[in-house]
Amino acid sequence: MKTLFDQTEYGGLKLKNRFMRSATFDGRADEHGHLTKELFEVYENLAKGGVGTIITGLAYVTNLEQPYPGQLGIYDDSFIEEYSKFTAMCHKYDANIIVQLACLGSQTYLKEGGGKTMWGASAVEDLGYKGTPRALTVEEIHHVQQAFADAALRAKRAGFDGVQLHAAHGYLLSKFLTPYYNRRTDHYGGGIENRAKMLLETYQAVREKVGPAYPVLVKINSEDYMADGMTFRECKYVCKKIAALGGVSMLEISGGSLSSRPNEGYARQITQEQESYFKAQAAEIAKENDVPVILVGGNRNFAALTDILNNTHIAYVAFCRPLICESQLINRWQAGDLRPAKCISCGKCFHPNGTSCIFNRPKTDAL
Repeated sequence: MKTLFDQTEYGGLKLKNRFMRSATFDGRADEHGHLTKELFEVYENLAKGGVGTIITGLAYVTNLEQPYPGQLGIYDDSFIEEYSKFTAMCHKYDANIIVQLACLGSQTYLKEGGGKTMWGASAVEDLGYKGTPRALTVEEIHHVQQAFADAALRAKRAGFDGVQLHAAHGYLLSKFLTPYYNRRTDHYGGGIENRAKMLLETYQAVREKVGPAYPVLVKINSEDYMADGMTFRECKYVCKKIAALGGVSMLEISGGSLSSRPNEGYARQITQEQESYFKAQAAEIAKENDVPVILVGGNRNFAALTDILNNTHIAYVAFCRPLICESQLINRWQAGDLRPAKCISCGKCFHPNGTSCIFNRPKTDAL
């Protein structure tokens, strides 16, 4: 019988358990995307809390875009030294640390001036953020792909245990997969065979830069849950194409974006019956591909997750909000206290002073 505390090894990663911290926007970087004392504390608490593998909040790979306030960056070599100290801190607690690489595309609030740009597959207004991007030229597409590759090499040099390409939740790589937003008439648009090229070529550029053994993960929507969005059938096609390229360490299966849930964002309010809400899709993808699959979304219950582990091909489980609520959750479970995560899925984690659980904030900071 498999357990959530199994030690495993795959794709260059040694994992002390099957628990992962899914990429979570922290909102505590400085104005240029560099680490702060507060961010070190957040990740040290996570590493001490027992989770085997931590994936950082999305880090922007080019400073030509307008980032979110507090978003991590990895767009030039000035990050390598501080990230080296950061990864060493995580390793001290026997935790893997993986950086999530992203381009925001139209999911940003672009300020006028300042030399920043808003990119898209096509010039289509973002339903969630209400900005209209400029369609990338083919030359600019290649520039973005190289920016991902260069960022991945920085991550490797800084001691990260791997990188994750963010192709979910409506960010730029995700937008290329979505027919509503990708209305191109060149070889990057049209059917899913063409819409997938941006992601596949980005992966290949990263793999060429970091070599054959360095862990590279991909996060992708199971479907977009919106009119004229990417379907689950198309997601399965993309996953098979990624797997066929070889060397992909893991696939994390998520879904939706602010375009599909404008009043809810990514943080669903759920009942116990709605937990692990991407389970069916992740299980099907895991069964069809010889690549470990990570289940994210609404994971709360130890017994239910153990059942999923033993009755599907899903290999790992990831948490976002539960670890915001209690960074020591995995240690608690390992000590024998198997009560479900304390997180009540209220979705009120995001705060101007940085992501945090509403129940853990000083009263003066509570919204």
